[in-house]
Amino acid sequence: MFSKQTIKVSNPNPNFDEHLWIIHIRRTIEEELENESEVPVSIFSVPKILMTADPDSYTPQQVAIGPYHHWRPEIYEMERYKLAAAKRTQKQLQNVKFQYIVDHLTELEPKIRASYHRFLDLSNETLAWMMAIDASFLLEFLQIYAIKEGMSITRVSTRMSHLVDYAGKKSAHNAILRDMVMLENQIPLFVLRKILEVQFLSLELADEMLLSMLSGFSKELSPFKMTKEARKISISQCAHLLDYLYEMIVPKIEGALPPQREITETEDQDEETKEGKERSSTYSSYVKDLFDQILKIISKVNKGPLKILKKLIFSKPIKLILKLPWKILSNLPGFSILKQPVDYLMSAEDKEEIKPENDSSNSEANKPPLVEEIAIPSVAELSKSGVRFLPTTGNISSISFDPNTVTFHFPIISLDVNSEVVLRNLVAYETSTASGPMVFTRYTELMNGIIDTDEDVKLLREKGIVLNRMKSDREVADLWNGMNKSIKLTKVPFLDKVIEDVNKYYNGRWKVRVGSFMKSYVFGSWQFLTLLAAVFLLMLTALQAFCSVYSCSRLFNISTDESG
Repeated sequence: MFSKQTIKVSNPNPNFDEHLWIIHIRRTIEEELENESEVPVSIFSVPKILMTADPDSYTPQQVAIGPYHHWRPEIYEMERYKLAAAKRTQKQLQNVKFQYIVDHLTELEPKIRASYHRFLDLSNETLAWMMAIDASFLLEFLQIYAIKEGMSITRVSTRMSHLVDYAGKKSAHNAILRDMVMLENQIPLFVLRKILEVQFLSLELADEMLLSMLSGFSKELSPFKMTKEARKISISQCAHLLDYLYEMIVPKIEGALPPQREITETEDQDEETKEGKERSSTYSSYVKDLFDQILKIISKVNKGPLKILKKLIFSKPIKLILKLPWKILSNLPGFSILKQPVDYLMSAEDKEEIKPENDSSNSEANKPPLVEEIAIPSVAELSKSGVRFLPTTGNISSISFDPNTVTFHFPIISLDVNSEVVLRNLVAYETSTASGPMVFTRYTELMNGIIDTDEDVKLLREKGIVLNRMKSDREVADLWNGMNKSIKLTKVPFLDKVIEDVNKYYNGRWKVRVGSFMKSYVFGSWQFLTLLAAVFLLMLTALQAFCSVYSCSRLFNISTDESG
């Protein structure tokens, strides 16, 4: 007989009310069905792989905007400033109470919830009050950047004077700016529009004021120079502040590619294991390449004494001397390292060099790029090889390389105390929302590739490409080198073409080829070369003894009177 085992599933939360849960779920589904226009998710949690790299760049330090960080005790003291901003908003409403705004936002509650990736375990009333108070604070802060005639966007509003020190320096101000641009610290833009609409009694005037605020806000935080020709962005099409900044900075790329695979921690470990295996086979590969290069050089020499050396090396007696004892020598301690190179030397003369052509297939072109493909020489290395760097007044799409003039064009980028948080959160937002090429992420990878040291930053600064408002060039180099790898791999055609053209030019330079050869095969393999030199001296000694007994010129058929 089979016995049945009863498994009891109990609710771990004793305060959980199943009846209220059912009511909430039913009402949510009904509201979703009534709402014809679906609101896309736009406020995400920062991917874990990015968050662990630098938590402070994604976690608000001064003020929480929205529900994700609202209850954190270390920043809850800013609530009194938020309430003060709400009171001032109440005064501007004249004969209307603040509750009027809350009621309007309660009607938008389904759209507000739909904008967040996380489930918001808050009542409708709590969520509406939170949005109203946070939006009041945010709008009052953004008024500093409202662009009007005769008004500087950096002028500090008297309402926010408590956020600035006595000298007018924006220490606390900058900290709040950084918090406002964080991905997890956003509220939907339609909430701000609704409050301004109540204040101005017109949606057109509300959008005009909001656009003025966001334009000034973007000019303050954008690392790129905002031109007058910057494209006009519809307020109604933007999800939140970070989305508006992203739209202003990142160019639109036609022909978006499908989403690519993600890199997990397990894959990172697999890559490390693969790297280890590749290192173990590095010796065999560079030994082969070393002898290949030597034989190519010797095979092209047909004049003078080197012609005699060439005939001597490939003569039958030398081959016989090397072949006879080789099986014994290759098993002796210290000589086993020479087994592969000598075998390669013996067979190289009889083998024709085969160069595969057009080995890339169409399927390879559609595969996501490898991490190694971003490899590119540093600014200092490119500069030494003759590459010139020139600034452009455009955006990321202005990046190009002209092989005719050997000129690398880059947009001007200004870096200050806020830049790292801005860059990281733009990458996090693009990673979370992009369905096609991640243009901004690829740009950060390119900058990471060409900047290794403060010398690289100095060269770009002297060319006017990097405007450094940080303490030193070292800080800028650390900023780019500290940018975490993307959790997605994607192709951005115009940037990948630039990287390919730069590498093609750089690797084609004869100085670079010689330098790479010496670095890989000479300076990096002194132990092998020491042993090779010792064996070569032994061979010459044996050859000298052999020639003292026999006539070498007769055996090798070498005429010293031959002319080239």
